[in-house]
Amino acid sequence: MSDFPTKARVVIIGGGVVGASSLYHLAKKGWTDCVLLEKNELTAGSTWHAAGNVPTFSTSWAVMNMQRYSTELYARLGDEVDYPMNYHVTGSIRLAHSKERMQEFQRAASMGRYQGMDIEILSPEETKARYPFLETHDIVGSLYDPHDGDIDPAQLTQALAKGARDLGAKILRFCPAEGVTQHDDGTWTVHTPKGDIACDYVVNAAGYYAQRVGEWFKPYGGRTVPMMVMSHQYLLSEEIPEIEVYTKETGRKLPLLRDVDVSYYLRQEKHGFNLGPYEPNCKAHWDTADDPMPEDFSFQLWNDDLDRIEDIVTDAMERVPALGTAGVSRVINGPIPYAPDGLPLIGPMPGVKNAFEACVFTFGIAQGGGAGKVLAEWIVDGATEWDMWACDPRRYTDYTDHDYCVQKGMEVYGNEYAMHFPRHEWPAGRDKKLSPLHSRLKDAGAVFGAYNGWERANWFAKPGDDTSLEATHTWGRSGPWEARIREECEAVRDHCGMLPITGFTRLKVEGPGARDFVDSLTASRLPKEGRVSLAYFPDARGRCLTEMSVMVHGPDEVGLITAAVAQWHDAEIFTRQAPDGITVTDHTKDVECLLVTGPKSREILDRLVEGHDLSAPWLSASFEGHVAGQEAALLRVSFAGELGWEIHAAPDAMPAIWDALLAENVKPFGMYALDSLRIEKGYKAWKGDLSTDYSLLELGLDRFVRLDKPQSFPGKSALQTEADTGPKKRFVTLTVEAGDADAPYMSCIWHGDQIVGETTSGAWGYRVNASIALGMVRADLAVPGTELEVEIYGERRNATVQPDQPLWDPNNERLRA
Repeated sequence: MSDFPTKARVVIIGGGVVGASSLYHLAKKGWTDCVLLEKNELTAGSTWHAAGNVPTFSTSWAVMNMQRYSTELYARLGDEVDYPMNYHVTGSIRLAHSKERMQEFQRAASMGRYQGMDIEILSPEETKARYPFLETHDIVGSLYDPHDGDIDPAQLTQALAKGARDLGAKILRFCPAEGVTQHDDGTWTVHTPKGDIACDYVVNAAGYYAQRVGEWFKPYGGRTVPMMVMSHQYLLSEEIPEIEVYTKETGRKLPLLRDVDVSYYLRQEKHGFNLGPYEPNCKAHWDTADDPMPEDFSFQLWNDDLDRIEDIVTDAMERVPALGTAGVSRVINGPIPYAPDGLPLIGPMPGVKNAFEACVFTFGIAQGGGAGKVLAEWIVDGATEWDMWACDPRRYTDYTDHDYCVQKGMEVYGNEYAMHFPRHEWPAGRDKKLSPLHSRLKDAGAVFGAYNGWERANWFAKPGDDTSLEATHTWGRSGPWEARIREECEAVRDHCGMLPITGFTRLKVEGPGARDFVDSLTASRLPKEGRVSLAYFPDARGRCLTEMSVMVHGPDEVGLITAAVAQWHDAEIFTRQAPDGITVTDHTKDVECLLVTGPKSREILDRLVEGHDLSAPWLSASFEGHVAGQEAALLRVSFAGELGWEIHAAPDAMPAIWDALLAENVKPFGMYALDSLRIEKGYKAWKGDLSTDYSLLELGLDRFVRLDKPQSFPGKSALQTEADTGPKKRFVTLTVEAGDADAPYMSCIWHGDQIVGETTSGAWGYRVNASIALGMVRADLAVPGTELEVEIYGERRNATVQPDQPLWDPNNERLRA
């Protein structure tokens, strides 16, 4: 083939809507020398049989951004690339059967309002007026999204492809990728039956074949892609005369209807309906040895399996009786890929340099436009406009085995429209990684949550407490956990508590110049030997990549501790840039951590400790000594904001230490109490308060930003410019007259009739007896005493900006005692 491209800057594997969008957006950013490979025709896979719904609704800030962008792109794409598009913006109605569902809708409407979308909350009567065929007797209201609609997936993909081709990018149909080879300089060769293509970057956009493609990257540091495949059915009805009359009289289609508490959508299709259920008794495919994934399943479907969805279809016919007057004209039953949380994988391929993922899209049509934008930003700019951690492939690590992915995928599918309450822990796929203290925690009444696969105690129940999943179905603060959290916080305040922080990510950077290498990546000053300090690592824009605890053991060895869920993300900050001779190793499983904290902690530890100086000042690190006869290191730090130490010891040593502390009447406390305690101190949590949505200076981390460091570091010039002009936003602590619920992540902050910021986390502070929100506001309003309002589930609650210091122990006297 004389026109076969033997070189490209980027090769994208997969010609569905996401692959085409990625190619289009790369070309729009000037990277026109890119190639897309499709083994069949464009849209083969999930794209061709997708229903084509295009919602903006999400309770994830990142996903809402992505879907909002898609609707904006699709509205102009046909004209932009000169291609006919069937894009119907019909609006949508989501029905609510309960107060809790209406609260969820209010939260989503608030987020949408912040992003410039005029989402409305409707009464049952207003809902009926928008959808006259609807039975509303048992609903309490609805959410109306005027931007929702549907699009022809094939036309969308072809339009994106045309736009990419017109800009100079190439698409090779019927040209499957057959493997990849990475070279010493990090570049790639992608192998095809028509020839090899040399390239700088490779993108896995292979849809439900993404796991198979992902195996090619294992020799270069890759892992098995965490995903599974679900069977999803939707029905097309025969035409219904009443619908035809409605459309002719009004000149429009009915809004897309979703009964989320029953779990289906109902969309007008021509003059009939498209009914798409998400049934709890769902079916996985290609998940067992006797049901292998075929080599090619491009334009194929499975046989109907209507028994699975019979109850939902019956309910839909009762909700919209007109549906029951028509027969079924066609059933579509095809494969849809699912990640364990139902969100896609977009971003750097874990462990592999110069490789990216844009795959496992459950709602690829709705998210495809935004996904292409995000993927192009990752590759070209090295960072995305919006923080995309919710979709980052590195959010999953080594616990996502096949069993986990299948269990979680089925759980997500069967609860596609479920509410994600703040105290609810989903039960599937649990107990993947257990602490050596696990049985002791159970004996103490622990109610567990999963953190990067590790089981940690969220709170400790007493006999008779309701620990059922049903008890967690509330957005409110109160529940069987509240009294226990209060007791745990009071024990830490008045006596001494202990919290196992299982799964802390532990990295060691070693080799000639290791200290200087770490120093070159942080805006902070590294501590002296024998001390521990926080360090902040910015990206090139000065935005916050991560926060780590740092211990310098010498010029050639640095220890780092960071969040459990940040394990692969933070390791790659170093591994992707390490010079020759510098190694980065992970020791997470080698050490267990127990936080012991409270005003009596020194007195109690003094009876158990040998070889450690408990009078050493705050932020001291001691590595040689024993606790309860076990070798252990002590760090004098406490995320709870009280006098305290972290005990770091080998996993098999920790049970004896736990038993000794329990014998001293030290009270176990959980992650929920820790969240309350840390928020009273204004301590920021990763990927809540700390994210790439904000710069280090916006986050109020000025004292950790050393612009006078002789070393350069990422984002230094951007931070210097920002320091000279002043940040436009500022991080604040608010006390809120919150009522029954504390502020969730990304609640709108109002000043009069203007949205002036957003919360990043919120909780009740049991030591200060107040609801607290951390958040970001317009800089001129970040003045102590400023009166604002925080919107919590649709209710605007009075809030007051607090001084720039902790609410609890503002001078850190207890911490330094």
